[in-house]
Amino acid sequence: MGAKLLLLYFLTGGIIVALTTYFGSQGKGLLAAFISFLPSITIVTLCAIYFSGGVSATTSYIKGMLVLLPAWFLYALCLFYTLPRIGLLPSLFISVSLYLVASWATIQLVD
Repeated sequence: MGAKLLLLYFLTGGIIVALTTYFGSQGKGLLAAFISFLPSITIVTLCAIYFSGGVSATTSYIKGMLVLLPAWFLYALCLFYTLPRIGLLPSLFISVSLYLVASWATIQLVD
């Protein structure tokens, strides 16, 4: 992976995090979510995989994203319900743990 690609990842990620944080802290959650869900990082990642590994590697990555989508949904749903009840750090710990367990289980079923 070249330095130019790493710089592109860094800049793209930084801009997305900065804009999402700004609009989220202004109480504009829908706009913040829209910005963070833009597929810009995915596009850069897909291009990098495609140019390094071709069509087969790229479609394998896309399949993996789709297979793990239910685990991510559980993570987001868990955060939504636990955050107002127990606070940020415990909610993140529980939600990420749930994501890891659900992802691991999904990978075991798929492989």
